[in-house]
Formats: sequence, structure tokens, C-alpha cells
Amino acid sequence: MQYLVLSERNLFQMRTMKLGLGGGCHWCTEGIFQSVLGVKEVKQGWISSESPYQKWSEGVEITFDPLLVDLSLLIAIHLHSHSCTSDHAFRKKYRSAIYYFNEEQEEISRKVLLEMQSDFDREIVTKVIPFIDFKINTEQFLDYYNKNPDLPFCTSYIKPKLNALKERFQKAMVK
Repeated sequence: MQYLVLSERNLFQMRTMKLGLGGGCHWCTEGIFQSVLGVKEVKQGWISSESPYQKWSEGVEITFDPLLVDLSLLIAIHLHSHSCTSDHAFRKKYRSAIYYFNEEQEEISRKVLLEMQSDFDREIVTKVIPFIDFKINTEQFLDYYNKNPDLPFCTSYIKPKLNALKERFQKAMVK
């Protein structure tokens, strides 16, 4: 009789899913999702999708354990962490999007956006589009908030967002 022996890496891969998110500055988005329980890894950089969204836009690729954090909760945190109702002039650089990896994520994402609309006074502009490609940022900008918590950008933008999210999503946030 043969037994299947799973390595730690295989077990990790079996219990994780990936999702791409974009909306605001990738430094902010990275710092936020590094603080969510069940998120195992956050890669910060640029994401592209299919036409007409194939141009690179700032975003993160997150790896999470769906047994510890629900996709719906990740989307809710995402919507409340950036201007998801603003179709401002910088939307090409800061595309408000959920980049799905499979049809189930697409379906759940669309459903959650409809359900979450009641949290906002204006229409959500966040796109639900396929994840096509990712380009990681240069090493000096990775893990930006954790490396630079006292820099003006971090104290002015990232820390206030984290504090607001910790209040709204208390049980989901780490620190």
C-alpha cells in the first residue's frame, strides 16, 4: 500500500487561493491586506487584465486561506479601503478592480458588489475583471508600510486607513 505524503508547501497550496485587488496606491493596499487575518502573502506591484483593461495599474496579488478569511470579507475590506465610488482622473493608474482567478471568484465578487452597494451613497465603480498578469514592484518599495511606518506618507495615508478598518472590521484585522 502506498501513502501520499504531502509536503508543507503542497499543504499550503491546497489551502490557499489568490485574488488581485486594485484601487488606490499599492503601498496602502499592501499594508491593509498584510493586516488581515488569513491573508498569507501580499505581493505589491502592477496588474493587467484583458482589453480594455490590459494597461498596467497599481494593485496587489494576495494569497489567502479561505478557511480563515472569506472572499466576501476581503472584498468588503477592499471597498472600504479606497474611493470605490469615485471615477477620478487617475483611475487608469489606480484602477478600482477585483481581479478574479476563476469563475467562482467572479460570481462571488459580482454578488458582493451588489450587496455592498447599500454601504455607499454613490454607485460603486469597481470592476470585476480577470487576472491576466502581474509585475512585482522593486525590492525597495516592497513591504513599504512595515519598513517605513513613521514616514509622512505612511502616517498620513496608510495608518489612518488601517485604524478605520480595524474599527469597522475588528475581528478580521491582526494588529
